[in-house]
Amino acid sequence: MTAFGYFLSCEEFTPAELVGQARLAERAGFTRLAISDHFHPWNDAQGNSPFVWGVIGALSEVTRLPVTTLVTCPTVRLHPAVTAQAAATADVQLTGGLRLGVGTGEALNEHVLGDRWPPFELRAQMLEEAVAVMRELFTGGVVSHHGVHYTVENARLYTPPEAGRLPVYVSAFGTKAAELAAEFADGLVTMTPDTWLIARYRAAGGTGPVLGGVKVCWSEERERAVKTVHRLWPSELLPGELAQVLPTPQHFEQATELVTEEQVARAVTCGDDPREHAGRLRGYVDAGFDEVYVGQIGPEQEGFFDFYREQVLPRLS
Repeated sequence: MTAFGYFLSCEEFTPAELVGQARLAERAGFTRLAISDHFHPWNDAQGNSPFVWGVIGALSEVTRLPVTTLVTCPTVRLHPAVTAQAAATADVQLTGGLRLGVGTGEALNEHVLGDRWPPFELRAQMLEEAVAVMRELFTGGVVSHHGVHYTVENARLYTPPEAGRLPVYVSAFGTKAAELAAEFADGLVTMTPDTWLIARYRAAGGTGPVLGGVKVCWSEERERAVKTVHRLWPSELLPGELAQVLPTPQHFEQATELVTEEQVARAVTCGDDPREHAGRLRGYVDAGFDEVYVGQIGPEQEGFFDFYREQVLPRLS
């Protein structure tokens, strides 16, 4: 049975707002949380980007729900050993409730230290090695590793994850990444209900859960919701690999000048029709997703949670 969680957007909200949303999500009947991990927002209108591991620590004080990072890049901006320590600590704070979603990242976040932004094939190799390093560290033993991309010497996590391991889910938007996830990940993350991609993951031997996410904009005025999405998240409609290669929020703002409100209205669930919201989520259920995370765009958070508690989630039970 598909589980429904709430997606906390670090790009759009302050740490205090994210903590408040976590409380509301649990009261509304969502059974888990996901949280983005960014250094930059996608555009200046979003206006935030707190350090995800600090936010997760705060979440652990206000909710019992498990938390999944969607997704962390442990390969460029942060060394996998540092990422492993952060994730292990978060898992202890969440009493074993962290799930580590990882991906090959975006130039938007990973170029900030001046590192070269590698092509996908190289980023995929880096990710596989990074996951191997983190898994070894999660055991709590002393680790030395001299690999192609990373070096670790005499490192030990003295605060390891509660179970001595963490589920690691890999993000995929294409066949190569889905097959990569099948090779070494504990599950697959993909944002659209793409049955073909899931089939490729399964055919390549992937047996773990499939996680997805969708952004919506609840409002009693549909036109207002469309304008909110167009202002804050037009990047959701950018095609191809632009999201992986554009380096700054200003570049995204330039690219999304081509996105119209009409396109937003067709692509994003906006307004207050519970049938539309439930129908969008059923698409993920029918595609075979095990977990689906819903993110509310814009400031009307309390109305969204009331709406989902009373009119949407009951339709999906």
